[in-house]
Amino acid sequence: MSQRYRVGIAGTGSSMPSRIVDNNWFAAQGVDTSDEWIVQRTGIKSRRFAAEGEATSTFCIEAARKALEAAKLEATELDLILVATVSPDHMLPACALLVQQAIGATKAAAYDLNAACSGFLTALTTGEAFIAAGTARNVLVIGAETLSRFLDIQDRGSCILFGDGAGAAVLRRFDDCQQGEILRRTLGADGSGYGLIHMKGGGAANPPTHASVDRGDHYIRVQGREVFKFAVSTMGELIAEMTEGHSYDEIGLVVPHQVNLRIIDACLERMGWNSDKVMINIDKYGNTSAASVPVALDEGVRAGRVEKGKLVVLVAFGAGLTWGGALIRW
Repeated sequence: MSQRYRVGIAGTGSSMPSRIVDNNWFAAQGVDTSDEWIVQRTGIKSRRFAAEGEATSTFCIEAARKALEAAKLEATELDLILVATVSPDHMLPACALLVQQAIGATKAAAYDLNAACSGFLTALTTGEAFIAAGTARNVLVIGAETLSRFLDIQDRGSCILFGDGAGAAVLRRFDDCQQGEILRRTLGADGSGYGLIHMKGGGAANPPTHASVDRGDHYIRVQGREVFKFAVSTMGELIAEMTEGHSYDEIGLVVPHQVNLRIIDACLERMGWNSDKVMINIDKYGNTSAASVPVALDEGVRAGRVEKGKLVVLVAFGAGLTWGGALIRW
């Protein structure tokens, strides 16, 4: 049997647009909503939107550089770059290639993954598999989105939810970095929920035309009630699966997908947990899809909320339907 290498997270980084969009902005655009209405239903107070000239790669590149700096690794030492996104700069080539060129990762292969809000966990699991198998030694994984470009400002149920940004992590053999060992991971999918979070236009089944643009087929659509039920049950199941066999005291931080504060609170109440061990930043960033978990993880690490030796739980779920989880010993 061939050797399987242990894998750790050597460094993290994140990048958010400088433009802050508060809840009152939507009312100013004619949306039938208010700050109180949005906060009560989602917990979101503001989010970040990309400025003109910025795109998904803009934030990927900055987050990547920060993660490499934290990992004390040169870009030329990377073997692979994975970018998880549903909003790449272009349909092709992959956004990961823009990152590779910009940071000078001349020896790295590069490609994109699409698992929506579960994208970073999918990229993390994929990158870990490459290193564990000995196929790669150093892998950069990024979750990034510019969802503000795909919002129907007249759709009150969805336009208030999303924001832009990127989070990154450098994966290395654990023997090389001695931190953040990935102990457990899981991925799953249920295609019967394909239409619950959906952007109908732009692909081969419904390519862009004047008619499709006029219909708004290129906007994100969300069936909120069904997603809420799925998210509450899935988050609790993922946390339970990842922490099985470990005590509550061993857990240093839970980093959930920042989808909706009510969903996070409902899950914690169901599990009998309090929020002191949960990383929450949805109030200032909204739902950044694939960027959600890595941005929150990076902020938690840099704020000192992750103690050495403690367990970190990452969980995400999203369009597809898809989900993923990981257990890390920091």
